[in-house]
Amino acid sequence: MSIASVLGLGKKVRYAVVGAGDITQRSMLPAIKHTGNSKLVAIVTGDPEKATTLADMYGIDATYSYDRFHELLASGTIDAVYIGTPNWRHAEFAVPALAAGIHVLCEKPIEISSEQGRAILAAQQASSAKFMTAYRLHFEPGTLSAIEKVRDGRIGDLVTFTACFSQSLDPDNHRAKHGIVAGPLFDMGAYPINAIRYLFGEEPVAVESAVATRQAKAGFGDLDDTVAVVLRMPGDRLASFTVSYYAGNVDHMTICGSKGSIHIDPAFGYGDTQHQMITIGTDKTEDSFKPTDQFGGEMKYFSDCILNNEDPEPDAEEGLADLRAIEGIVTAIETGRRVVLPPFDRSRRINTATQKQTLSPITPPETVHARTPTGQ
Repeated sequence: MSIASVLGLGKKVRYAVVGAGDITQRSMLPAIKHTGNSKLVAIVTGDPEKATTLADMYGIDATYSYDRFHELLASGTIDAVYIGTPNWRHAEFAVPALAAGIHVLCEKPIEISSEQGRAILAAQQASSAKFMTAYRLHFEPGTLSAIEKVRDGRIGDLVTFTACFSQSLDPDNHRAKHGIVAGPLFDMGAYPINAIRYLFGEEPVAVESAVATRQAKAGFGDLDDTVAVVLRMPGDRLASFTVSYYAGNVDHMTICGSKGSIHIDPAFGYGDTQHQMITIGTDKTEDSFKPTDQFGGEMKYFSDCILNNEDPEPDAEEGLADLRAIEGIVTAIETGRRVVLPPFDRSRRINTATQKQTLSPITPPETVHARTPTGQ
């Protein structure tokens, strides 16, 4: 056990969750106790029935409406917040929390524009509090193993990346009703973009092409349900991905190098055993990774950072790096042209030796006024 771990031993970070949608209810709320170093003390939601029912379910007394968030920050009862609101409300809660010295664990993408992302980064830099973008895969054993294989040169020099990530979205889901900022690019695209960046260990330099389409049968109205993208990486390497709200549930990626490839399925989701097919020449081997509690794992890591005064790796800068690519993709879709991305230097990368979390998976509880994206 490290000295830092000993310093934080026995203490728990007091959290409020902000936003009580499907992900919060099914994954984060039950995961908090699972961490061992975190404690739920308050819930912020705009739905009074959710507030009452969830407070009773988790044995807490404090619930707040969104317009009383400032009261929560001044209450002295919390150390940190988990923000699980829609994307465009992240800065609304992250910035004042950081200004009040409250630590922030914020869902991805950190916001819907680089301007808002930079506002969060500036607030964190001016604060004594820590900020972490909730990239759960930065702590998932299979993902970290794939990164290690790439870094060790097992498949040679990287050449290409391809991924497909899709789900059959319920047309009544809120994601179908707020345009591009809730569409598949912002909602799902952050996963392959982040994977491209952590596998290549570099930042994309241009959006070579980006195309968005909509299927009349999808029932989404004025919303592009499928987006296909090609990014250029340094050294004239290419990375492509497709995300969709209309295609069936697909979740895989392949990273190809000069010596071989790694195919991962599932690549971005959670709850299933991950299979990695490693091909080197004509030799094929497979690694399997059992599912973990990815939400509990990321919170456990963040709470350890708070307790031991260490800076988390997937910070605001990491979230901003993905927003840079997303904004370039939006411009490419709108103009139909290649987009050169502004220079960006990421100062930190995933530490595969220290970030792995292995909490056992949990059984999602029943939800209150919240349904999965597919309508279940």
